[in-house]
Amino acid sequence: MKFSELIDILHPQSHSLNNFPDCDPDITGVASIEEATKTTVSYIEGGKFASMVNQTQASGLILPLDEALQNAASNRGIAWIATSQPRLMFAKAIALFYQPFQPLPGIHPTAIIDPSATIGENIYLGSNVVISAGVKLGNGVMVHPNVVIYPQVTIGHGTVLHANCTIHERSIIGNNCVIHSGAVIGAEGFGFVPTADGWYKMQQSGYVVLEDGVEVGCNSTVDRPAVGETRIGKNTKLDNLVHIAHSCQVGQNCAMAAQVGLAGGVKIGNRVILAGQVGVANQAKIGDGAVASAQSGIHNDVKAGEVVSGSPAIANKLYLKVSAIYKRLPEIYKAFKKLGN
Repeated sequence: MKFSELIDILHPQSHSLNNFPDCDPDITGVASIEEATKTTVSYIEGGKFASMVNQTQASGLILPLDEALQNAASNRGIAWIATSQPRLMFAKAIALFYQPFQPLPGIHPTAIIDPSATIGENIYLGSNVVISAGVKLGNGVMVHPNVVIYPQVTIGHGTVLHANCTIHERSIIGNNCVIHSGAVIGAEGFGFVPTADGWYKMQQSGYVVLEDGVEVGCNSTVDRPAVGETRIGKNTKLDNLVHIAHSCQVGQNCAMAAQVGLAGGVKIGNRVILAGQVGVANQAKIGDGAVASAQSGIHNDVKAGEVVSGSPAIANKLYLKVSAIYKRLPEIYKAFKKLGN
């Protein structure tokens, strides 16, 4: 595929931004800017990567709307296209050259399917899959080997369950969701009542709802509550090793990086981003569009649009000032000690 042909597919209405050398290069794949070769296309997100334009071996680049970067690429004879979202265009380029493993429809002879289950069309059920009583699978669902689906689960059209994940009773999973290996959806929430004789187990009679387009990473858990529901909103993405406790309500288009943990009853708005290892305390509320940086400990409510850092979490701008002072504490201590003398 020529670079110009690739751009016609990715961005057919942006010819004014294209710049091709005399020889329109052949493109056979995609690569990172560091590992690119003469037949691959790569991308750069911003000016801080400007030096890579002069080092890369890529024959084609997807660039931001940065004239300096565009001139640098032209000077090296690299074909390029400029766009306001270079990473998004690169993601679309990857999709042209790579498709994940997708088995053909069919049911493996070792799959166990309860007679009361409802199975849609064009289903794939891998080896040793267990489909329990009352389960409903929509059209085009893919269930990879060793998946166990408990009774009364509903799974929407086009959803993919990867190997060794487990879906507990009465969970509701929407259309086009992806549940990765080892994830557990709808298991019991952590509910125990202290008594004089020890802990009394509170049965978790609720259920979990994943709306359309939700993705859950490997070994993540979404727990069902004692009553009511735990809900993850449309198009929200959970990384590996994320824990969503009982009764949490997570909005749409949120993203949670690895090792995020939500305690019980947390309410999160839409478009919220929680970076790695963020912890959110019981019943806390996080408003629309808020962002928490890595390892933030959120004990209180966070307003919509606020960016927080640290533990306990505070406004990010204040956190940066505090961090700068923290580094100087030894010298500040010495100065105060001298004043005391």
